[in-house]
Amino acid sequence: MVANVSSLTRTCERIPREYVAAVLTFVFVPICFYLDGGSDMVFQNTLGTGAWLCLFVLLAGEDEQVRAQVCVAIAFATVGEYFASVYMGGYVYRLNTVPAFVPPGHGLVYLTAVVLARSETFVLNQRSISAGVLLVGSVWAVWGLAFAQRQDVVGFLLFLAFVLCLFKGPSPRLYLAAFFITSWLELVGTYLGTWNWVVIDPASGLAQGNPPSGVAAWYCLVDAVAIGGAPKAVGLMTFLSEGLWKKLNTAPYGKVRLQRSLTVSMKRPGFAVLVQALCL
Repeated sequence: MVANVSSLTRTCERIPREYVAAVLTFVFVPICFYLDGGSDMVFQNTLGTGAWLCLFVLLAGEDEQVRAQVCVAIAFATVGEYFASVYMGGYVYRLNTVPAFVPPGHGLVYLTAVVLARSETFVLNQRSISAGVLLVGSVWAVWGLAFAQRQDVVGFLLFLAFVLCLFKGPSPRLYLAAFFITSWLELVGTYLGTWNWVVIDPASGLAQGNPPSGVAAWYCLVDAVAIGGAPKAVGLMTFLSEGLWKKLNTAPYGKVRLQRSLTVSMKRPGFAVLVQALCL
């Protein structure tokens, strides 16, 4: 079994992690939306558990800075979900609450944008990708503002904010990747009825589409918060881990018990396989 896992590891190493993460997010998250249709909250929680597991596996191969950024992004986006959806009612989920798979879903989306932004495809073709995004986004935004049966003023303004971030923001390739991911997931999620945007945005009083065309602009804000908050998150985790380790060292038999527990765990069937899988 260990040999098979080693073979799988070598195979995965030949495939850039960026594209593995992208395929997983572009495929797995819409599947969650599809399976969610008509389900109850218990099944939503099961989907949420699966989403967290996928996120943990992908994060296992990242450094602490990226992990911290993802954690901050999840926290910020989840608070935003409850404020914008549950409290303000700008968009409504099928069961009128934020599904369990949404917080880890935000982590998957942000992580995928981060890894795609550093991929060879985006680094070498940034100008071409930017031109394509600006063309598609402009057509979508103008169509929603002037020609759609349901006018999308909010989407047009959001797209203008997205363009500003694209030219002035610190992470243009990440914004480009976020445009593809969020646009795809918004179109699929609203089509399947996982959530729906209300006709009039309650915060601004302006008409908005379902979904708004420039919704990717919100991930520019998420990225700014994640980049700014990541160093503080790393410092906090370092402080907590050092404090815990100090207590283990000073507690009677604390370090001995920890070593004994790890030794016993490593002898259990499947433990080595799990460790190798998390290191893919």
